[in-house]
Formats: sequence, structure tokens, C-alpha cells
Amino acid sequence: MSNNENLESKRWLIAIAAVIMQLCLGTVYAWSVFKKPLITAHGWTEPATQAAFMICIGMIGLAAAFGGTLMNMKGPRFVATIGGILFGIGTLLAGLADQTGNLILLYIGFGFIGGLGNGFGYITPIATLIKWFPDKRGLVTGLAVMGFGMGAFFMGKIAPDMINSMGVANTFYIWGAIFLVLVTASAQLFKNPPAGWLPAGFTPSAAKGTSAADSFTFEEAFRTPQWFMLWGMLFLNISAGLGLLSQLSPMAQEILKKTITDEKALAVAGGGIVAIASIFNGLGRLFWAWLSDAIGRKNVFLIMFISQAILYIILPKIADPTIFTIVACYLLACYGGGFATMPAFAADGFGPANIAKIYGIMLTAWGLAGIVGPLVFSCT
Repeated sequence: MSNNENLESKRWLIAIAAVIMQLCLGTVYAWSVFKKPLITAHGWTEPATQAAFMICIGMIGLAAAFGGTLMNMKGPRFVATIGGILFGIGTLLAGLADQTGNLILLYIGFGFIGGLGNGFGYITPIATLIKWFPDKRGLVTGLAVMGFGMGAFFMGKIAPDMINSMGVANTFYIWGAIFLVLVTASAQLFKNPPAGWLPAGFTPSAAKGTSAADSFTFEEAFRTPQWFMLWGMLFLNISAGLGLLSQLSPMAQEILKKTITDEKALAVAGGGIVAIASIFNGLGRLFWAWLSDAIGRKNVFLIMFISQAILYIILPKIADPTIFTIVACYLLACYGGGFATMPAFAADGFGPANIAKIYGIMLTAWGLAGIVGPLVFSCT
């Protein structure tokens, strides 16, 4: 087997590791499954409990920004390993916070430490895969972040029964141990391709920013209006999606309680809708990213923004569980699609060489949206 064939095999192995890592990290989106049991057990208010999720998402955005810079200095394996360790520890501390009834510890564990680890882990596979797959930017970033979107499916499907049978604390402990093993193990496979390497048969475009040799530096990219336009688009898309995710289980239970009276059954049913919608969060990431390779990134965002604006107005008026689920699935597919398409959008404009820092700092939009979106939804 030639060296180029070895590298071709290696890049797909890295892609598999990226999906496994993102599946674990994406479980953070099933927060709404844990929120109501925590409120019921400890008497914490809705805004106070929701603050743990807001802190977590805020830290993810900030950590992704710093992690992108750190990748340029220490490499992707180092950053991803630190991310896995911190995310696992943060989840374990969330269990201890429930066991001791300590809200501040929940903020520190799930919010600060878990969010920090999640952000380090999130940016690493995206920035690494963009360098390994210049020929399939949309598809491969969609595949990677599809894992992040699908993570909430597994948590939303499994966690309610675990919480009912063994409690919130033990559920967090088990998942924390799983994250420590799987994320840190996946991180060991991450490595940048050799300088100047290109896939067989691929020739980059002559336009500036399309290849590593003529990529923008962060400073050059930051001075362009395009960088801020992309930041704003990402912020709007994430704010709406995170707001919905943070309240999806309670909103679903409010509709379902007309036909389901048992509290535990209601919680499981609400978690089921979170799980179903999370599938579309994941599939939407792959679909919209794939479509963006065919019709262009701008056209994809135009379609998503117009349709989302209409459906978010309609959503609060929906009383039928089936229609509510369908609309939620589409909205989360668009939310995931924005996450999947934006890294390729940025790499198209600024090149792959410094994409870890350029896109990492762009993810500060995620951090701010993690505060604004859930806060708006919790107050409406």
C-alpha cells in the first residue's frame, strides 16, 4: 500500500473517531431531561436550574475559541485529550452536585468544567477534518457534527429510565465514566495531515483562501466584513435552536399531559420527543452540509432562515403532539444544519490552514447564544 493510500485510510479512521467523540459531547443537548427532576428533587427555580445549561454552553463557545488557538501550538491530540478529561470530570461533579443538593457545584461541574472540556473537544475534530478532507468539506464537517446532534438522542432515550430507576446522581456518574473513556480514547487518533498533502486526484481552486498555502491568517480574516456576517448568522441560528432545546422536554410534557397523567410516564414521553427531535438535529447536519456542497452555503442558510422564522412563530400555538414533534424535528434539523455548514463556509472563504483559530473564535457566537437563547425561551 502506498503512503498516499495509508493517509487516505487514516483520514477515514480519524473521521470515525470524530463521530464517536461528538456523540459523547452532544449529550449535553439532552439537558432538559435532567432539569425537571433536579427542580423537583431540590426545589430549585427554573431560571436557577437553567443557568447550569447556560453556563455550559457559554463555556463551550469560549473554550472552542481558545482551543482553536491552543491547537495551533499543541496539536489536536493534546487539546482533545484535555477536553475529554474535563468533560468527564464535569459530568461526575454534576452527579455529586445532585447527591449533595449543591447548586453552585452543578454550575462549576456541569457548567464551567464540563463546558470547558466540551468546547475543547468540539473544535478539535472539525478543524482537523477540514484539513484532511479539502475535497469534501461540507460532507465531512456535517458527518462530524451529526454525531454531536445525535448524542442527545441516546441520552434522551436512555437517561429518563436511568433517572427513574437509579436517580439523577448515579445517571451522571455512569455517563461521566463513559465520557472519560470514550472521548480521551478517541482523542489519541487525532493528528494533522503532512504539510502540503492533498487527496489523490484533488486540485484546489486558484482562488485565495482555498488552499493551505494562501489561507488567511486570523488577523486578516477578522478584518473582513465576511467574518462578522458569518458570526452573526451563526449567533441567530444557535440562539433559536438552543432556546428550543433547553425547553423542549417541558414544552412537550405540557402538551402531552392532556393524555398522560402519570408523572414518570410523562417524563419518559417528553424524553422520547427530545430523542426523536435529536435524530433530526443529527440528520439535518449531514443533509444541509451535503446540500451546501451542491447548491452553495448561502442558499442553504437562506432556505433555513426563512422557514425557521415562520415556524418559530407558529410553534407556541401548536397543541397536537404529532404536529409539535414534526415542527420541532425540522427546526432542530435547521439548527444542526447551521452548525454543520458554517465550518465549510468559513473554510471556503478563509482557507484551511488557520481554520482552527478562525472558526474557533467565531464560535464565541455559540457562547453568547447559549445565554441569550435559553434565557429568552425560559422567560416566554
